Amino acid sequence: MGPKLPIAEWVEGFVDWLATSFEWLFGFISSLIEGTVNLFSLLFHFPPALVLIVLVAFLAYRAAGLMLGIFSLLGMLLIANLGFWDHTMDTLALVMTSAFLSVIVGLPLGIWSARNKTVQNTLTPLLDFMQTMPAFVYLIPAVTFFGLGVVPGVIASVIFAVPPTIRLTNLGIRQVPFDLIEAADAFGTTPGQKLWKVQLPLALPTLMAGINQTIMLSLSMVVIASMIGAQGLGADVYRAVTQLKTGEGFEAGLAVVILAIVLDRLTQHAIKMKPKGENKH
Repeated sequence: MGPKLPIAEWVEGFVDWLATSFEWLFGFISSLIEGTVNLFSLLFHFPPALVLIVLVAFLAYRAAGLMLGIFSLLGMLLIANLGFWDHTMDTLALVMTSAFLSVIVGLPLGIWSARNKTVQNTLTPLLDFMQTMPAFVYLIPAVTFFGLGVVPGVIASVIFAVPPTIRLTNLGIRQVPFDLIEAADAFGTTPGQKLWKVQLPLALPTLMAGINQTIMLSLSMVVIASMIGAQGLGADVYRAVTQLKTGEGFEAGLAVVILAIVLDRLTQHAIKMKPKGENKH
């Protein structure tokens, strides 16, 4: 078969070079991410649990109707009753940070790939690689660059969760009917006006579907990131697994499921709230 290619050595050498050469950059990114997580955490921990539960239930009711409102109310009350409220808010802060960063990175790349075929052809295999690589592998370089704790968990979550936003932003813009693009060109719109007033509004449902998937992937990855020190419900699940405590693991897992369902349904219906209000005028 011949000598084995030293791929592992190449990768480790490259990672070591990055860690040494760009230590200042990783320090800056770490401070930025940690500050964002702390901001979200403060936002979610500040109001009393009951106030936030009622607010989430009201938003769920307005977004998707009575059934989701009742489910959100009862689900969040169950989380608080089980004693996982603070850890759920920690998890939510990590998910929102990961999703926020994924959208900031993903939207411009999706728009760029929709406008440039070369960029799309370059990004597609890279996104395939990012989505098919086992999630645990992302934890290794994240720890190398950022140490243990919250920051590497967020970085790994962003890498794992950003592809749907890029793909569906690209898809949504490319699916805008060509006759509408021609009409916009006929009226003399600039590329920026055409993007903001024609393409993005029409691509919004597809774009929101990408953001929804990104949030769900962020949640799944944040749980995995508990292995490298990220706090929240993932740490409870991981502790229960290592100590073979089935009951505690089920309770923590149930809290994750409730949070996932509420986030999923809210983001699915968020885009539908605006048209409802417009129809009343």
